[in-house]
Amino acid sequence: MTRIAVKIAYLGEGFSGSQAQPGLRTVEGEIESNLEVICNSTAEELNLKLSSRTDRGVNALGNVAVFSTGFEDYEVLLRALNAVSKGIYYRSYTVVPENFNPRYADLRTYRYVIPSEGIDLGRARGCASIFVGEHDFIRFCKYDDKPTTGNIESAEVWKEGEMLIFDCSARFFLWNQVRRMMSAIAAVGRGDAENDDVSRALNGDDISFGVARADALTLRDVIYKGLDFKVPDAAMFDTRVKEELFRSKLRESFFTSL
Repeated sequence: MTRIAVKIAYLGEGFSGSQAQPGLRTVEGEIESNLEVICNSTAEELNLKLSSRTDRGVNALGNVAVFSTGFEDYEVLLRALNAVSKGIYYRSYTVVPENFNPRYADLRTYRYVIPSEGIDLGRARGCASIFVGEHDFIRFCKYDDKPTTGNIESAEVWKEGEMLIFDCSARFFLWNQVRRMMSAIAAVGRGDAENDDVSRALNGDDISFGVARADALTLRDVIYKGLDFKVPDAAMFDTRVKEELFRSKLRESFFTSL
């Protein structure tokens, strides 16, 4: 059995979050089910681990799943997994040591997208810049007894068409952290709050800006220094992607016709 890491993508709307939960469809549960079929292995043999937790509704383009497999041709393995999967896209792979822990990433990048109407770009950018660096994010997370001090490597905001895009990166993020940061940025951008309010919250004042919706958040990538993920031919899930794009166009046509 060899230990491999696979980058995966999924739309969060089809799952009750990433972590396995009894009686609910989750990302972890779907991956484990796919692996049991293709690898003919038990859950104990697979020893599946995910890099990052995503809540119900949150999307991912580059979460990482690590598991053990007897397959020797990993491109064939990814093609087989993509053939049986419902909602998970297996994008790339690399072999990792037996003791590799996917939780210890060097960088995680997230993107949040909202309508730009009514939001001043300059104010939004100024607010985002306040989060960069080391802070205690206890007012910007759902507290779960874990340390709340962290370091934001980057936080950038720009407009693209009618959308406002917020990209941020850090080694790790707390529960709900990006969604709460985005809620603060939007509030400042609309003029409902000031940068000073955000700074005071980072300094411990009991100020809440709310939690932005989950389905507009995407985990874009999880990066590990020294790991080179190999990308097979994207045609391995080309038919599935074309079908989803067709469905999206049908939905767009319906709603624009209302």
